[in-house]
Amino acid sequence: MNITIKHSEKLQGTVTAPPSKSYTHRAIIIASLADGKSIINNALISADTMASVNACRAVGADIEVRGDTIIVDGVKGSPTLPEKTIDVENSGTTIRIMTAVAGLCHGKVTLTGDESIRNRPMQSILNALEELGARTSSMNGKPPVMVEGPSSGGPCKIAGDVSSQFISGLLIAAPCMAEDTQILITTEPKSRPYIDLTLDVMEEFGATAKLYENKFYIRGDQEYKAKDYGIEGDYSSGAFILAAASLLESDVTVKNLFMESKQGDREIISILKKMGVDLKINRNEIRILGNGMLKGIELDMSDMPDLVPIVAVLGSVARGKTLIKNVGHLRYKESDRLKAISAELRKMGARIKERKDELEIEGIDFLKGTRLHGWSDHRIVMALAVAGLRAKGETTIDNAESIDISFPDFVDVMKKLGSNIKIYSL
Repeated sequence: MNITIKHSEKLQGTVTAPPSKSYTHRAIIIASLADGKSIINNALISADTMASVNACRAVGADIEVRGDTIIVDGVKGSPTLPEKTIDVENSGTTIRIMTAVAGLCHGKVTLTGDESIRNRPMQSILNALEELGARTSSMNGKPPVMVEGPSSGGPCKIAGDVSSQFISGLLIAAPCMAEDTQILITTEPKSRPYIDLTLDVMEEFGATAKLYENKFYIRGDQEYKAKDYGIEGDYSSGAFILAAASLLESDVTVKNLFMESKQGDREIISILKKMGVDLKINRNEIRILGNGMLKGIELDMSDMPDLVPIVAVLGSVARGKTLIKNVGHLRYKESDRLKAISAELRKMGARIKERKDELEIEGIDFLKGTRLHGWSDHRIVMALAVAGLRAKGETTIDNAESIDISFPDFVDVMKKLGSNIKIYSL
């Protein structure tokens, strides 16, 4: 599928941010480990979250999806062996967390995914699971991976600079292990807010983990308790709407974004403020009064990697230089996002330099519309669509079907605000 978008003069209206993908993933998986029936309200129903639904079904959870409500009857900490290989399709969150959950099974579980997933590094979590008593194997440290449990607990160590999802997976599985677990984080963790988000959902379902210095302590034989749980709005997806409004003359309000959220991508608010955007913030909504006049800034984005593509777009039309630092871990996402966003924005005339773990961007007034490649990456496609609002001429982006991963209603939301955008099958 392709998206086409033309330069827009103004955006106006009120829309609602989609539910949080990160919270939805974790709620599905933890509810599947719980004792009893949980109801997850306002869940994001997308390709990614359905990968978690299907993976949890494979290990014994009884899950029903009704609109944006997910009803989960959990396995009480004892997942069963799946009948076949668990295919997570394109969901990195699913394979990384469910690999740890698979270690709770008594026997061999194999997990794999699409071509992008089969290029994701997994050796760190496999090594940690070995220390916790499981056996693992992989041809090259990437999926397909095999885990033979059960993991029993004990001490393990894991680096924090590849993916916080490894740590989240171990944290989620550890309360269901027979013994206490200690997880030593050997390097400064990237995307630390996602770990805090994991701990938040664990606590909501009745399990706890304690952090002392660089080590987590998790008591074994805890029990997740079923509950009704509501999913808050997603700052990662909401950022595309907020950024679009910032690029043009606009009066846009985005609802369902909570100021007290633990999501690291809430930082989009302070980023936009630093770039000179006029924001009005209430408890659960943000109003943007845009004028398209942005200024370049310097940012350490190690804890908010999902924002990098859209912030790169903002920097490409901001006055002066924007420097995005400490983001080398973006090379291991759905695509090499540093390479992808740099290559495509350069096609639009942006002055952007890609380095090992940073982007340097010198802003220009307008980009130019052209044909772009979406890299089968939802965040690249949506970021480029937003860039098209500030481009002269028409912009066409392929791989548009990938937006179903996190924000299936993206095109409809942008249309509602007045953008000239359409999606069509080839």
